[in-house]
Amino acid sequence: MKKTVLLLSILFVISCKNEKRSEISLEENKEETIAQEIARAHGFENFKDVEEIKFTFNVKVGDSVRTSRSWHWKTSNDEIRLTEGDISRTYVKDDSIADDEKELDQKFINDSYWLLFPFQLVWSDAEISEEKKAEAPISKKEMRNITVSYPSEGGYTPGDSYEIFYEDDLILKEWIYKSADGSRKSPTTWEDYKDFNGLKIARSHKSPDGSFELFFSGIEVN
Repeated sequence: MKKTVLLLSILFVISCKNEKRSEISLEENKEETIAQEIARAHGFENFKDVEEIKFTFNVKVGDSVRTSRSWHWKTSNDEIRLTEGDISRTYVKDDSIADDEKELDQKFINDSYWLLFPFQLVWSDAEISEEKKAEAPISKKEMRNITVSYPSEGGYTPGDSYEIFYEDDLILKEWIYKSADGSRKSPTTWEDYKDFNGLKIARSHKSPDGSFELFFSGIEVN
């Protein structure tokens, strides 16, 4: 039970830039940073053509699905609808989230970060380390590696960081989530990739022993 609570408590909730995400593009004719290169490898430049994304976020522990919630995100105006069980709720994500919508917003940011984290390297105000080579935590293969760190203030879980591991194709293979206070350190895979209208999305993330899996179903990108 303790392990389950630990894994389900991982919330990747960081304040993003005020610009609409669909309007942010990579600058042409300038040398790209490694963060921009990774985002592009996952199809970042195609996001501007996306009008809506639908997906279901699932968490399985052992043989039991503990969490399942479905999202419909209209990217043009950031109208977001959550369906969880028999209940649906809608809100618009902007600079002022009403108090009664913050729990909903927290869930969306968490779930969409898992879905599109490579794009957050461009969208959010993260500090990116210098690239190095390091042993990936699960496969034990030597891979390219950077650390992504978020500010100690702002967002729902300030100060968290993520070590991401990738090979020469720049597609994420594994990462380690680290809580700000150092009490939590959770590695998972990035696997089962599929191309959705130019967006390369990992549909499965597993713990080292496979007892925990976070996976996506019902993905639609239009």
